[in-house]
Amino acid sequence: MYRVWNFLTNYSLLLIFGAITALIWANLDAIAPVAGQPHYWADTYHHFVEFVIWDHAPIGHYHDGHRTLTFHYLVNDVLMALFFAIAAKEVWEAVVLKNGSLRGKKAATPLFATVGGMIGPISIYLGLAYVMGGPSVYNAVANGWAIPTATDIAFSYLIGRLIFGGGHPAVRFLLLLAIADDAAGLIILAIFYPSAELAPIWLLFSFGAAALVFVLFNYLPRHLDRGKQDRPTSTWVRQTLSFWPYLIAGCASWYGFMMSGLHPALGLLPVVPTIPHADRAFGIFSDAEKYLHDLLNQIEHALKHPVEIILFFFGLLNAGVQFSAVGPATWLVLAGLLIGKPIGIFIFGWLAAVPLKLGIPQGMRLVDLIVIGFVAAIGFTVSLFVASVAFGPGPVQDAAKMGALLSFGAAIAAIIAGKVLRVEKHEL
Repeated sequence: MYRVWNFLTNYSLLLIFGAITALIWANLDAIAPVAGQPHYWADTYHHFVEFVIWDHAPIGHYHDGHRTLTFHYLVNDVLMALFFAIAAKEVWEAVVLKNGSLRGKKAATPLFATVGGMIGPISIYLGLAYVMGGPSVYNAVANGWAIPTATDIAFSYLIGRLIFGGGHPAVRFLLLLAIADDAAGLIILAIFYPSAELAPIWLLFSFGAAALVFVLFNYLPRHLDRGKQDRPTSTWVRQTLSFWPYLIAGCASWYGFMMSGLHPALGLLPVVPTIPHADRAFGIFSDAEKYLHDLLNQIEHALKHPVEIILFFFGLLNAGVQFSAVGPATWLVLAGLLIGKPIGIFIFGWLAAVPLKLGIPQGMRLVDLIVIGFVAAIGFTVSLFVASVAFGPGPVQDAAKMGALLSFGAAIAAIIAGKVLRVEKHEL
């Protein structure tokens, strides 16, 4: 449990503090109004968010024939690339390494449940938008269909352990589902939410940089060290050059993503698999992870505090929504998460376990899938990010962000579901 709390402290508590600060700041006009200026505090918040760091810059929002680097762009599009790189690292290890959690038959049912945990929210979100709001509301909110598909790993895992206990097989099932959900979320962001007009030729620049750094600083040293137990070339590269070649390749890859029109926050993803890594994966919350000294894990450990600060500013710059902004998009996001997630995860988990005979972990019941569905409905971080790219600034974006923030309510629903369905807590 210590490692879970440690991860939560490192990556989530400052994010929450930033989000709460933003909410208070954006709503101060209702608490401490300034005479003659009814929107004073809201305006100061938006000026802070869109503060221009560098006009006519080489990177930034493209408009009127030039780029402008704002504070918001620096955090959301540049620095958040480090957060998504850490998420990609966990997904990569789970998929390709020995004992990776998403390898083999053990991952089949969680992967099916992950698909249901995406189809369910999308169906509820779009279906309710059309049936309840009609074509006008549907057209206004349709692009936010991916917002309720997200699962916040840290908070979901924490609530899962609170309900099931650390020794319950449902907790591991939940973690597998959350990691797979992250992988799917990265793909959705890349394909469906470009940041500008697509210019795919620039992706050759990104993947070329990744391929070059892998060949020169990973594959070639190992090739030259064949049959040599002391591995002189690899040791020299590791001790002398360290992470610098991958940092340069990462910058090049990020720039290629920006120029290609794909969201640049995903720009480090091609480089992550090229970094030398351990031969085995122990899992994101495993105590053994802290003893790994391969370059990939060392980089992750070095990024811990910077990403903690980045997430604070992400919350501060994206969660400043006025309470009056609650609207159709808010309820659609919440419905997608609180209704679509549990239904989708249960149906697809049941299909995998019973008709397809893939089974579920020993000691876990099918009804536990419903509780897992509610736990996985805590979207928060990635939901907030998707809301910021799905809609332009305005009432619909603010309403969707409010839905992402209120998804914490899924924790209460999960605890109630656990009591109603008589979940037996298994402690380690």
